[in-house]
Amino acid sequence: QVQLAESGGGSVQAGGSLRLTCVASGYTDSPYCMGWFRQAPEKEREWAARIFTGNTPYYDPSVKGRFVISEENDKNTVYLQMNSLKPEDTAMYYCVIGKYCYSSSDMFTHWGQGTQVTVSS
Repeated sequence: QVQLAESGGGSVQAGGSLRLTCVASGYTDSPYCMGWFRQAPEKEREWAARIFTGNTPYYDPSVKGRFVISEENDKNTVYLQMNSLKPEDTAMYYCVIGKYCYSSSDMFTHWGQGTQVTVSS
């Protein structure tokens, strides 16, 4: 059984930083794609950042230059360092893992429970 354990969300003021961590257990495919979707109230779910094993990460244009995604493949762990946070980054952040970096969230079957990030102005 695949499980994703997320941690690191919270509340910060604009300009602050947070680091999200996601640890996957029970996942055996390799290579794989791992990353973070986010969903703000009344908005569509969107990719924040993702990385396919050993490849160049993808960032949503709204977070590029502020967020950094990194991985430890031997630990099935991915991190999202979020700097210079803005109120518009406020969302529930969900970790996913899958065989490919699908553009649609519907293609992912393994999800974390979500961690809330709230940025106040």
